Amino acid sequence: MKISEIALVLNGEILCCEEFTNDDVFSACGSDMMSDVLAYVKNQGVLLTGLVNPQAIRTAVMMDMKCVVFVRNKMPTGDIIELAKQSGIVVMKTTHRMYEACGLLYAAGLTGKTGE
Repeated sequence: MKISEIALVLNGEILCCEEFTNDDVFSACGSDMMSDVLAYVKNQGVLLTGLVNPQAIRTAVMMDMKCVVFVRNKMPTGDIIELAKQSGIVVMKTTHRMYEACGLLYAAGLTGKTGE
């Protein structure tokens, strides 16, 4: 699924790095605990979180993620957006709660299977 399609499914507002929205991703994870993301997440392209903190972007970078979606209409600060720009991470926000956002993406075909 393209990041641009994720924005459509979630009615998301892209906040930076729109030039990368044609990139493909194959799975996502949702968590507000970055330690869990670091410990348990593998091969995820999108991080959905309500944690409006630079750690969300740093975690995405460490895990080679392509996109961070802030749920519950959380608005990242300018510092967070600047860090994402420097890292080439697409950032968007959505009004959906995390549970809803994850469910919508799964129903739209972002199941984690890469077709192998």
